[in-house]
Amino acid sequence: MNPVLVFDIETVPDIAGIRKLQDIDAGVSDRDVAEMAFQLRRQTHGSDFLPHYLQRVLVISCVLQDRDHFKVWSLGAAGESEADIIQRFFDGIDKYSPQLVSWNGGGFDLPVLHYRGLMHGVNAARYWDMGEDDREFKWNNYISRYHQRHLDLMDLLALYQGRANAPLDALAQLMGFPGKLGMDGSAVWGAYQDGRLEDIWRYCETDVVNTYLVYLRFQLMRGALTPAQHAQQLAAVRTALGKLKQPHWQEFLSRWTA
Repeated sequence: MNPVLVFDIETVPDIAGIRKLQDIDAGVSDRDVAEMAFQLRRQTHGSDFLPHYLQRVLVISCVLQDRDHFKVWSLGAAGESEADIIQRFFDGIDKYSPQLVSWNGGGFDLPVLHYRGLMHGVNAARYWDMGEDDREFKWNNYISRYHQRHLDLMDLLALYQGRANAPLDALAQLMGFPGKLGMDGSAVWGAYQDGRLEDIWRYCETDVVNTYLVYLRFQLMRGALTPAQHAQQLAAVRTALGKLKQPHWQEFLSRWTA
């Protein structure tokens, strides 16, 4: 049985890319460059959400579940470059061929990783295999929306209808899980400008654990886990997080009521 890898990314505006595309003078501050890009996006699209290719990857947080082993960590927490962060993520897929699980990964995280990986010359052969090298991947690969090798929980639970999408934070809290801690995605750019990198990594890590907990509940609902197995998996997560002494995990556990 392949391991399960749940992932979530946090991004900031690609200031260097915006400067290049808009031919903005080096004397303009990063904050002003971003604000110019936001204003232009609002004028043309009604929202300041920048296109995927202008989202610079700051951190990728992961949960790995392999049999009874649970681990949570972040790529980028040690100050790696964007290229290194993305390459390490795809290296893990090349090595282990995990079941990928995300919340809106098909709509945001993976397209961002595609574009940014392309810019950096990242190699991701296993991820892009659609049956050319491994025949099994013809019928179940990471790329197809309707295959399960990448399970976008938000997309699947909404039956691929955008109007039925649910926010992870609300759904997690309704299930008795902690939900988002510290900030939400809209606050990441401000936190980055303030130098609060650790807060961003902690937020991303708690988000990915929320996603994993929702995934376990989904596995219970579809019959892949029995109630006893589900309870055992939840207990394993509590135990693993209880051994981590960082304050965000202690807060996470205190808010977990399910």
